[in-house]
Amino acid sequence: MALMITDECINCDVCEPECPNQAIFLGPEIYEIDPNKCTECVGHFDEPQCVQVCPVACIPVNPAHVENQESLWAKYRRLQSNSGA
Repeated sequence: MALMITDECINCDVCEPECPNQAIFLGPEIYEIDPNKCTECVGHFDEPQCVQVCPVACIPVNPAHVENQESLWAKYRRLQSNSGA
C-alpha cells in the first residue's frame, strides 16, 4: 500500500527528508507521495517514517494503491536495483 498525504498537511517539512525512497515531494499546495516509490518503508524500517514524524497525522494508506507485503518488497527490490544500490 502506498501512503498519501491529505489536505490536512501543514507543510511542516518534516516528512520529506525522512523518506528513504525519495517518494515525498512538495506539490502545488501540500506535500505529496509518489505511489510508485512508496513502500511504506518496507526494506528500510519497521514502520513508515513519515507517519512517525507527522505532527498532524495526515498520512493514511492510499485506497487507490492497495498493495500487500509481498508487492511492497518487490517494489523495494526494484527501486534498489534502479538506484544502483
